[in-house]
Amino acid sequence: MSCRVNSHDALPTTHHPVHPSLIHTKPPHSHELLQAFSFHLFAKRTVEPITDISSFRRSLARRVALAALQIRLNVGGRSDDPAFTFVEFNQLDSAREGCAICSLDMTSEPHRWKEAACKAISEVRKLGVHGVTPSEMERYASALMTDAEQLAAQGDRISNGDQLSYLMETIANGHTFMAPEQSFEITGKALSTLTLEEVNQAAKDLCSHVTCLQADEPANDGVLIVTACSPKGAKPGDDSYCDEETLVKTVYEACQIDVKPEEDVPVPHSLISEEDLKKIIEENEPAWESGKFSDGTPDTPADKLTRPFTLRRLSNGIRVGVGQNPAESQRGHLRITAPGGRDAEKRLGLKSGSMAVGSRAMQEGGAFGTWTREQVELFCVDHLLMVEINCSEEALVIDFVFPTTNVGNVGFGDDLELGITGTEAVMQIVREIIVGFHWEEDALGRSKQSYRSSHESLQKNLEGKSTESIMEAMSNNDERFLSVDVDTVNAVTLDDARSAIMSQLLPENIEISAAGDFDVQEVSDMILKYVGTISPDANSEYRLEDKVSEDTGGKIFGTVPVLEKPGKFLELELIDSDPRAVAYVAGSSPNMWGTLSDGTTVAERVMAADKGQSDYDKKRRSHPLFANISLSLLSEIINRRLFSTVRERKQLTYDANFSLTGFERLKGGWFLVTVTASKEKAQAALEACKETLEALRKSSRVTPDNLESSKRVVLNRHEGELRTSSYWTTLMSGIQEESIPLKGPLSVTDFNAVVEAITVKDLQLTLECLGLEDDQLYTAIGQTVAPTGYIPDDEIVKASPMAGMGRGGALTG
Repeated sequence: MSCRVNSHDALPTTHHPVHPSLIHTKPPHSHELLQAFSFHLFAKRTVEPITDISSFRRSLARRVALAALQIRLNVGGRSDDPAFTFVEFNQLDSAREGCAICSLDMTSEPHRWKEAACKAISEVRKLGVHGVTPSEMERYASALMTDAEQLAAQGDRISNGDQLSYLMETIANGHTFMAPEQSFEITGKALSTLTLEEVNQAAKDLCSHVTCLQADEPANDGVLIVTACSPKGAKPGDDSYCDEETLVKTVYEACQIDVKPEEDVPVPHSLISEEDLKKIIEENEPAWESGKFSDGTPDTPADKLTRPFTLRRLSNGIRVGVGQNPAESQRGHLRITAPGGRDAEKRLGLKSGSMAVGSRAMQEGGAFGTWTREQVELFCVDHLLMVEINCSEEALVIDFVFPTTNVGNVGFGDDLELGITGTEAVMQIVREIIVGFHWEEDALGRSKQSYRSSHESLQKNLEGKSTESIMEAMSNNDERFLSVDVDTVNAVTLDDARSAIMSQLLPENIEISAAGDFDVQEVSDMILKYVGTISPDANSEYRLEDKVSEDTGGKIFGTVPVLEKPGKFLELELIDSDPRAVAYVAGSSPNMWGTLSDGTTVAERVMAADKGQSDYDKKRRSHPLFANISLSLLSEIINRRLFSTVRERKQLTYDANFSLTGFERLKGGWFLVTVTASKEKAQAALEACKETLEALRKSSRVTPDNLESSKRVVLNRHEGELRTSSYWTTLMSGIQEESIPLKGPLSVTDFNAVVEAITVKDLQLTLECLGLEDDQLYTAIGQTVAPTGYIPDDEIVKASPMAGMGRGGALTG
């Protein structure tokens, strides 16, 4: 729904005598597949060209104000029971629209949309009325400076395409184009003289379209546009009901709420003081030990740096990998990996869903030691840290992205006081997550709400629901591989979540991988100080022993369920006015390293099938990376075959995709072919996919050309991804884990050589390790069905348009 509000024009008494007048309205937009309520408030303004130092200062003042408001919404606005699930405020210059667009975007649970809208609008008004605090001004000005410095450091690595896009957008908006180095220099000059008054004036201007709706405020020029979308089915009187009158009334009433100035929150420059660090080192003196591997690589020395990665273990049992990657200037990536994941829920006898819900609760929380969640989150903001915590089927993974330079600095120029580096800030967070994390009920509540929303959205998504259905059939309803349903989420308590996550964060179970534009020795020393001083007995009170499942006849978990024969064909329908379909072909496959669910390996099967293999063949196929590379090459070939057959030759779809589940620790896995098509062609597209897979095995086997082109793709992708530090941490994660016996240093150092050595026969024999027989395949078709009483647009008789109604006028129709 949308309505335009012109500030303080009187309404006819037949409408809303206390509200601004409605200039344009249309019926609310609702749909049966919408899960959440969304609210969008827009104002359009003239673009202010940035052509001199004065206009550049004003643009920086706006950015400081915008950053302050966004952090308030994300940090301060997340109460014990937050009304909104997402909220963002921004203003962007748009050459396409010919103006600057200021927008407030928000989503919430349908029955709480009024509360959420009032909270978001009140925060906007608070910024407009009271401005930012001195500490906010200092914090976000420093962040802008650091951001400009990083961009300047990456200036010669920005692609030509990105540079051209930026140039075109800059010129189209009337701004002066600056190289990253020039932007960094001018940013320093502008910020050094930027005042709090200038930032508060910018904040007032940014929020004027909202503050002017207060009854005593003078009118503002221009229009205010409000749009809303909601799930279908709400009736007048329901909390979730929204029509144009209710929406305008809610916006207006939100603007009458009194707002108080923001209170300053003391934010630490360091989470661990030098005195505390010295005491920690005295209590648990750290030491390095040699790195150990299961792929045949000799142990690495404890006192020497090695290339491409330095791989060692700490005396407390934590495995560590560090690599220098200068390709991303002044940026770093760190990953904590703890094997277990949802598999551990079964293996350790934990409550179902506790690992998944617990990992999200940790993401939503963040109180450490004497610091509150808000202080820790602002500490991360000050030091430009990003943290993401995920739980997969087989591991708990915590990722950090951080600057490697000094951040959280105070002042500019000669008055600059350097803060700690982003790398050191990350090490402090890592230590506190393992030994000092506080579990909070409100964080658990936000985690549960997130999972409830995700599961309910899944039930209204054709692709998601279809994938879930075929996974239920293949896994025999094994909860490890399915989404967490609402009842399971609701049953998880804070103790369940805490016990599940902390049982994985035992030092001997943890691996830390770090890569970035930093000095390896310096980072290794930081890890030794902050992580090496963690007691080897940390979290031992949460230690659990593996359970034996009676449901599997005494078999320990850690294996993908064996598919039942024959395979199944599934059909499902989803109510939606948009006619479409999706088809799937799925079956068993090895995991990433070639281990199948029965414990055999790709290498063993390939060598057993090739009776005439040479000693060179045996040596190549015995390499730890053989199966991993073979499966990667096969995936590329299958995808190309699907494209050329199902799309190009038979013209049944625009998209057909082959993928593997990619498990590393679990034995076995699945492959999945996904094809989108019209409802009329869905069955034919499914059959075409099956024919393509069968032809690859028999009538149209892998060719030398297929092999060479797939090698180029795999090698080029590997070389491209090596420019990102996140890929480096992915390569290092698991190298020292006994649970991935074939992953070691050879998987990196021998990558190119193994790719080049693979033969057509290797791939043809590897293909037979996938469950491609007709009685092994699981297939499904999901399609939409129109709601009862729905009339398609093409059956509605429309009035002829008036002259001039065409978008391009009479000449273009």
